Amino acid sequence: MQSETSSTYDATLAGEVTRPSAEEIGLDASSLRRAAWTCSFGSALEYYDFALYSLASALVFGPLFFPSHIPGMGLIASFGTYFLGFAARPFGGIVFGALGDRWGRKSVLLITVTLMGCASTGIGLIPTYATIGMWAPVLLVILRVLQGLGAGAEQAGAAVMMTEYAPPGRRGFYASLPFLGIQVGTILAAIVYFVLLFGVDDVSQGWVWRVPFLASAVILVVALYMRLTLKESPAFAHMQEEAAKEQHDATLTGLLRGSWRTIVIGIGLRAAENGGSSIYQVLALSFIVHTMGMKPLVGTLALICAAIAGAVTVPVAGLMADRWGRVRVYRGFAIVTALASFPVWYAFSLGNVFLAIIALTVALGVGIWGMFGTQAALLPEMFGARHRYVAVSLTRETSAVISGGLTPLFGSFAIAFVSRYHIHDAHPGEGAWWLLAIYVILLALTTILATLFLPEPRNRDLLDPNDVI
Repeated sequence: MQSETSSTYDATLAGEVTRPSAEEIGLDASSLRRAAWTCSFGSALEYYDFALYSLASALVFGPLFFPSHIPGMGLIASFGTYFLGFAARPFGGIVFGALGDRWGRKSVLLITVTLMGCASTGIGLIPTYATIGMWAPVLLVILRVLQGLGAGAEQAGAAVMMTEYAPPGRRGFYASLPFLGIQVGTILAAIVYFVLLFGVDDVSQGWVWRVPFLASAVILVVALYMRLTLKESPAFAHMQEEAAKEQHDATLTGLLRGSWRTIVIGIGLRAAENGGSSIYQVLALSFIVHTMGMKPLVGTLALICAAIAGAVTVPVAGLMADRWGRVRVYRGFAIVTALASFPVWYAFSLGNVFLAIIALTVALGVGIWGMFGTQAALLPEMFGARHRYVAVSLTRETSAVISGGLTPLFGSFAIAFVSRYHIHDAHPGEGAWWLLAIYVILLALTTILATLFLPEPRNRDLLDPNDVI
């Protein structure tokens, strides 16, 4: 199987695979740049919302929407709503992914960015528990679910769009560019919270916590304007012409029957990346602030530094994947994540500001986002042309529930469990660091194992209806 894939790769570079040229599909350098900017801006909105909700879950939502006299329960409930957003993502991925394979990438990306932006803005308008009681968490859950439905196909659509736009031999780099929007969105959210927290002991008091969510409306307007001017994916336009000539099973059952092996491997690939992203962007911030007693400013500053490092790592990972192959580079970053786990979490447990910032920058900015940059072209190249959008969406968002959504819940329960036996210590949950480190290692080992079963898909023909497996 590996040799077959390599042959496809060699043939593609040699020009033997039948595929429309850039001239035939009307693609020029200007269109490629516009697609990169447009997809990047949508990704920025998604991860601005993601990072915003992560920070708010760790720092704000507990006392505002889930007040409790039991220590830790407000945080657990807050992370519960965080998980619900992940739980909704596979449904959004299936529905909007299927529409993307039928209607086109551009139309669905317009829908998803609108849904996310409106839901995030709505969160900034919800009255708190003190004002409307139980309706406050109910409304928060509803908007979080809507946010998850939109996000379920947004990043997958951006990855598919840019992979189909990019020329062979450069897909890793060009497909990684929208993922830079992730760093931009994360930096924006962290900077906004950094400014809000500066000189404020408790950001949950007052209305300032609403400002970052309301700002989503501005990003939404710009993203919509940019996407309205975007041309459809060249590969999809070609596939539309061929669709009338062929009949195929486009149902979810047909997808699962024909692609279940590829989907399972894709879920395994994302274990370390998505689970690691969640544990470092959400739980680690909560750990250093609530467990170790550092100021919230430390958490946001650490996230800013990690995102800046990630902005360098992501395109470099894309270039590395173009040169040395997607699988080899992806496995390398997973190994880095595993090796860094114990030193990173031990550094968090020391309560030292400088070490905490360095640790998060290495773990998230290099290890996790290195996998993320490599994954941009890897997942779309794994699936056949007929169902690429829905398959990538289903793979990404199912793994998001399993690896990403459950991680903060597991971590918060682990911290609460350790705290019960050290209730009189200065930092009762400090000893949970080694449990969290082991958890990251298990995620990384899952990803490393998945890479061993994946043939190299670099630069395979995107009009091939078959999966790489």
